[in-house]
Amino acid sequence: MPPNKPGGALPIYLQISEMLIRDIAAGRLLDGSRLPPEREMAKSLDTSVGTLRKALSELENRGLLERRQGSGNYIRSKATPEGIYALFRLELVGGGGLPTAQVLDVTRMDKPADLPAFGASIAAHRIRRMRFLGGKPAAVEEIWLDASYADRLAPDDLLHSLYMYYRETLDLWITGYEDQVGVAPCPDWAPDEFGQRPGAPCGLVERQSRARDGSIAEVSRNWFDSNVARYVARMR
Repeated sequence: MPPNKPGGALPIYLQISEMLIRDIAAGRLLDGSRLPPEREMAKSLDTSVGTLRKALSELENRGLLERRQGSGNYIRSKATPEGIYALFRLELVGGGGLPTAQVLDVTRMDKPADLPAFGASIAAHRIRRMRFLGGKPAAVEEIWLDASYADRLAPDDLLHSLYMYYRETLDLWITGYEDQVGVAPCPDWAPDEFGQRPGAPCGLVERQSRARDGSIAEVSRNWFDSNVARYVARMR
């Protein structure tokens, strides 16, 4: 399956390596399994052999791939393979699926009363996005980032991993989180493309994310379509 197109802010080679990392974590690529020949694999992913080799080098550098001269490329599965999206817990029903995002709205506003207390400011940046897994609309999310970390946020900067953006641009490192999983009505702002009507029951993940100093920097709500995605947490 080729990397999905919506919100493809990561370089193509990283999209491919992240897709493979998530397939390894989900058990879709097992330890010792041999990948297809590089030209065949590149063709199936609609990319060049050079780009594929960069992706495979990324896996090799992480200890997830062994390249045997004259034999091929073999998966080396770790107990907990960590990628850019390691803390994104939604996967396709069949496992894996590269996450991408479409930004729907970014607004700075006072924190609403129904949010838990967090951060140093009375204001927050509300980020609404639709999330895709393997190109399929899987979830809509609403993230509230305390406004003390940034005066403004540019939507084009928020297309891939927010935690990477926080780290590289805001010097905000998310080092812990608490998730609560339940069921809630689909929000009325969800786009038609999501596939669930407003008010329809969806899986809900509510998260509080902690910075290095232990304070809660961000809270989020993620409504997911259970026909497409599952919440997955593993310990091996």
